[in-house]
Amino acid sequence: MKKTIGETGRRGFLKQGAALVSGAASAGLAPGANAQGLAGQPWERVYGAGFTGYGQPSRFEQPVMRHIGRPYGDLAPGSGSALAPIESLEGIITPSGLHNIRSHSGTPDIDPKQHQLLLHGLVARPLVFSMEALWRYPMTTRTHFVECSGNSNRALAPQPVQLPAGAMHGNIACSEWTGVPLRMLLDEAGLLPQARWLLAEGADSAHMSRSIPVEKALDDAMIALYQNGERLRPEQGYPVRLLLPGWEGNMSVKWLRRLKATEGPTHTKDETSKYTDLLPDGRALQFTFEMGVKSVITKPSSTMTLPRTGFYEISGIAWSGAGRIRRVEISTDGGATWADAALIGEERPKSLVRFRLPWEWTGREAVLQSRATDEKGQVQPARKAWLAQYSVNPYHNNSIVSWAVGGDGNVKNVYV
Repeated sequence: MKKTIGETGRRGFLKQGAALVSGAASAGLAPGANAQGLAGQPWERVYGAGFTGYGQPSRFEQPVMRHIGRPYGDLAPGSGSALAPIESLEGIITPSGLHNIRSHSGTPDIDPKQHQLLLHGLVARPLVFSMEALWRYPMTTRTHFVECSGNSNRALAPQPVQLPAGAMHGNIACSEWTGVPLRMLLDEAGLLPQARWLLAEGADSAHMSRSIPVEKALDDAMIALYQNGERLRPEQGYPVRLLLPGWEGNMSVKWLRRLKATEGPTHTKDETSKYTDLLPDGRALQFTFEMGVKSVITKPSSTMTLPRTGFYEISGIAWSGAGRIRRVEISTDGGATWADAALIGEERPKSLVRFRLPWEWTGREAVLQSRATDEKGQVQPARKAWLAQYSVNPYHNNSIVSWAVGGDGNVKNVYV
């Protein structure tokens, strides 16, 4: 059932959003306040701190950190994942220091003066690029998300886990990436007609490697050198990584050391022992590259508490590996009715979109859900529908996420 929220479009959204301001008094703000009543604070009476060479967050914001998962503990402290605290972030750009990480053997300490990228195999002219050579190429800048295909696998536990949204769905981040289009390097090397795949290999101790169709390499693939305006962070692949927008993050090989053009896929250990989708009949889907259309409400979300009744803004992120997000609907009654949210950033393909909707909580129990639709018409599936497709599958979970708001204001993760 479709539910309207009054006037349509941005003007209607802003009009309804004004209700958030009208409810400010209940949030602790004093109507009619003036400058004479503004009390001076200690920091207003002392000279402020000096400049620093590299800025840092406020000391009051230090608790905003990634959710760390180390399945092997101290035996392999660099193997596992660090998930972005999406419940604490706003907008669509993830700060570089909070970007999600998936690593199989820790972060290598690479000297860019010694590192090289080899392009060989079925090419007319095998080439070796130094980092200095790559930095001289014409570059492009685009904003894209990177999502691990294992994101949201904690939401597949037999019983709903009560963790922050980022600890369950934060293996996703979005950055502005700058680098060299891969097509440019392939053209320079002279890709041969029989070359249909590339093998991408990293310089980490695990030599992480994946097979990539040439069509993707010639489309929007990038040899990324910068992230959010600065050189790549080591944990994001410094000094050079592959970026395959919209495809499972494991394929955007970090610390890239070579690309080999081949006739067929290489079937490496990283794409056969992992990253396949098991079906109910015992078969497994391999090479399900594209990340599905997906959304998550981040505010309010699991483990949060609404302190009082009144107006709130439901907000979250949506994305699709197929392109642009065209619509996000929100339900506050477990999917019985839906309302369109306002979108910010929907013009960017394969990027995060921020959605927002004003909501009045009256103190009654509610179940919050979001449902995204992309430009190809693909709609985010219900959890039960997604589960019916697979046997045991920890990858590509893009099903609808549900948060239950109790009468006491506590927000919990639930299955609907």
